[in-house]
Amino acid sequence: MPKVPLRAALTVLLTLTALNAPATAYAADDEPVAVTVNARAGLAAVPETGIGTNHAIWDTNLGTNATADLLKDAGVKLLRYPGGSYSDIYHWADHTAPGGYVAPNTDFDTFMAGVRRTGAQPMVTANYGTGTAEEAAAWVRYANVTKRYGVKLWEIGNENYGNGHYGAAWEADDHEDKSPHEYARHVVAYADAMKAVDPTIKIGAVLTTPANWPDAIVAEGDSGSWNQVVLSTAGSKIDFVILHWYPGALDKTGHIPDIIQLTREQIATYAGSGAERIGIAMTEFNTGSSSNGTNTQPGALAAADAYATLLAGGVFTVDWWNVHNGIGEVTEVAGHTDYGDFGLLSSATCTADGSVCEPPLNTPFAPYYALQMVGKFARPGDQFIRAAASRSDIQAHAARRPNGDLAVLLINTSADTSYPVELDYAGFSPAAGAPTVLSHTNGATAITTGSTGSATAQTLPPLSMTTVLLRPANPQAARPGAPGRPKLAAVTDTTATITWPAVPGVAKYELVRQHGAITEQLGETTGTKLTVRNLAPGTRYTVNVLARTHAGAQSSPSLPLTFTTGTPATSTCSVKLTVQSDWASGYVGALDVTNHGAPLDGWTLSFAWPRTWQSLGSGWSAVWTEDGREVRAVNEAANPTLGTGATASIGFVGNYTGPNVLPRVFSLNGTVCTLR
Repeated sequence: MPKVPLRAALTVLLTLTALNAPATAYAADDEPVAVTVNARAGLAAVPETGIGTNHAIWDTNLGTNATADLLKDAGVKLLRYPGGSYSDIYHWADHTAPGGYVAPNTDFDTFMAGVRRTGAQPMVTANYGTGTAEEAAAWVRYANVTKRYGVKLWEIGNENYGNGHYGAAWEADDHEDKSPHEYARHVVAYADAMKAVDPTIKIGAVLTTPANWPDAIVAEGDSGSWNQVVLSTAGSKIDFVILHWYPGALDKTGHIPDIIQLTREQIATYAGSGAERIGIAMTEFNTGSSSNGTNTQPGALAAADAYATLLAGGVFTVDWWNVHNGIGEVTEVAGHTDYGDFGLLSSATCTADGSVCEPPLNTPFAPYYALQMVGKFARPGDQFIRAAASRSDIQAHAARRPNGDLAVLLINTSADTSYPVELDYAGFSPAAGAPTVLSHTNGATAITTGSTGSATAQTLPPLSMTTVLLRPANPQAARPGAPGRPKLAAVTDTTATITWPAVPGVAKYELVRQHGAITEQLGETTGTKLTVRNLAPGTRYTVNVLARTHAGAQSSPSLPLTFTTGTPATSTCSVKLTVQSDWASGYVGALDVTNHGAPLDGWTLSFAWPRTWQSLGSGWSAVWTEDGREVRAVNEAANPTLGTGATASIGFVGNYTGPNVLPRVFSLNGTVCTLR
């Protein structure tokens, strides 16, 4: 999104109405919310740089000790500089940003002093819009050779797709050619020049976030979408990709797994050999919803949920926009004044007419405590594991410590109901006694610590974050090490062959599939390779490997492997789906349906939308109907036959309001077809 000085408001799409704070209600005592925590269902390891935020050179308080100390207390481990779209007008050597305001005492050395005081790592965005590869290489030389700062993470530009190539223009770009190919060509040049100075640095390239404009749009003259062109051209030169996400509503966390998976699929498809080395960074994130709580508790709860979900999915940093931002639209949310401020800390600014002013400088807003809570819940070196709740307004996350301890984060998004929860564990037995509980409630100015409830029963106040810290009842000193991440050796429509590294001294390995927070054992073996059968075509699977000793001690789960089965190699029918155009909220899909079997006198093509946020807009060359997620295209009355070898060409408009996972399984008269 465009970044502006402190006193200007960001323009975002507001999709929900403001929350109020009615009197607290209590759920019926005989209806506790069921929370399942599964230590056998492993997710990503907690990265060193997970909790991040953005600094901006127009922030007068960027370099102060008070700011650095507050960020350290919040557990911030990465600081990004020089600030959003200012990155593409900023010249580091003379500390200028033509066309923008640069505050005093915000130069690179001051930033690095704050980074060190915070105890964080820096991420620097090199100027693509009005800069050069030579300028960026000189910055690397100054940072890592002259000053020996050891800055490892370098982005090339900010939101460079916002340069007018797709219509909207907020990002500075002096290049005559504003296409993704030109950006990617320069990424290669920047990477070569910068790594010639310091080969150890990591280079990041800007991508569009799935289902967020202008994702999937192919502009005139381009050979593909922004992501396709950038990855195809520069994939061999980069080490990570950059996403930004301002969801605009507080209930979009369910989009995150598909955002991550679709990005990984694009990397694997277009970035060439060795693409698995490329990481994903969410270098700007904010709930983006001032009427629902930009800096009050509802926004904080959405932030905690999103941070935990993104990091559990393998994103190596999530960076809040931003430290100080300034007053925006003032509203009343959940019983408190929301200043429409996208910052973690108050800037002490006032509305233009002076009628409303923020609290004193550096007063933490509610999202500050969300980052602090996530940092206390999941620490670098931990592993996220699956957790789930039986109510949609309760979100659950869990992380396993290297010493076997467990942390469970519970988020109650209800504005008026206090919920009792019952926790059930798989692969973990909690110790008896009251656990340590961290809590942050609506309007609180600190996270409190106490010993309340039990490992299996807690009560969640309205609009609260609660972390339960647990020790195992019987620590297993002789537990084997976790197997390395499994790899997919082969996959068909119904089978998958999976391999993994050996663990010394184990008796056998178990391969388990994740069903939410429930695991299903797919098989076991004494070796390091297993073929699983009876899988469903066109289905995404996430699996873990666990090792077990002869004495029965079980390891922690491996890191997860996610794969999707195909369709039958041979069938009496085949389908080719072509996306003819896409406008980031809908697309035109063309289907070629070929009959390889006996002639058909009457035919029906059926498929299901993979996600609830997808729907049928219209269709042609068949009679189209939709029932929930099920879609059917029936032959037109005037053309009922489909002979052997004949092809029917039909089409539809598919609408979507989240990541667009394309349908993969099509059936003709009940037979699953080969997808070509």
